[in-house]
Amino acid sequence: MPKPTVYLTRRLPQAIIQMLEAETCLTVHSSSEVPVPRSSLLQGVRGVHGILSMLTDRIDEQVMDAAGPSLQVISNMAVGFDNIDVSAAKSRGVVVTNTPDVLTETTADLAFGLLLATARRIPEADGFVRNGLWQSWSPFLLAGQDVYGTTLGIVGLGRIGEAVARRARGFGMNVLYYSRSQKPEAERNYGCRYTDLPTLLSVSDYVVVVVSLSEETHGMIGERELSYMKPTAVLINVARGPVVDEHALYRALKERRIWAAGLDVFSEEPLSKDHPLTTLDNVVLLPHIGSATVQTRMKMARLAAENLLAVLRREPPLTPV
Repeated sequence: MPKPTVYLTRRLPQAIIQMLEAETCLTVHSSSEVPVPRSSLLQGVRGVHGILSMLTDRIDEQVMDAAGPSLQVISNMAVGFDNIDVSAAKSRGVVVTNTPDVLTETTADLAFGLLLATARRIPEADGFVRNGLWQSWSPFLLAGQDVYGTTLGIVGLGRIGEAVARRARGFGMNVLYYSRSQKPEAERNYGCRYTDLPTLLSVSDYVVVVVSLSEETHGMIGERELSYMKPTAVLINVARGPVVDEHALYRALKERRIWAAGLDVFSEEPLSKDHPLTTLDNVVLLPHIGSATVQTRMKMARLAAENLLAVLRREPPLTPV
């Protein structure tokens, strides 16, 4: 019996390639760094049984139609799956999987690291030294904001939100959260308190956004929400770019209506070097590296491969959407 065919949209480490090749006839996009062009994606998926995709790949009806009736599974190497038309997949009987859990702690580390870097102006201070601008110690040179003992507001208390709350305990922070539903167990475990979004925004010194992207959360932090925040407050977004209205955020930062922001995600990625946000000194910009450790990315790749292979073997996937 011939092996099922699979299209992999980005070159992964050889151990993952070998794992897939052992059970499938595999076609791989040649680059590990550059997303597959749309035309190549549509050509590459023709007649395949499975697609292993990245968050940079838009897997919509056109792609599924190009694959045809043989398509059984779309395995996304990401916890988010807003790049996949799940409804279209369901109507075709195609299983969609993602890679939750394995990146929770790593992403929470990055969220808290970004919070600290933004609060204490660490990237700005590094550049200050490298560019030869440090002439003398000064009482308020690159003075930032305290973190210990302040109030943290978490927007979205899912797995990553809870992991951020755990870290906040070590900094003696008062933790508030806003989520679709109240989480009594998390409140007991982490000492956090549920509140509505306007209250959270108005009293928090730091706001960390970790909601998934949906119609409900698209643009949920906009002009009005930013107006609730303190002028000394910091906004951190490690969720998805479209959750925050970037134009409204730019104006709030430029006019110093909030103190700073740290962003790992953007509405359009990669972020253009000409984007208005790049002109500001009170924002830290990262290239979507929330889960980017060697260990975690390998776990994500392996889980994505295991999900895909399980469906092709007619077994239940480990983490279906």
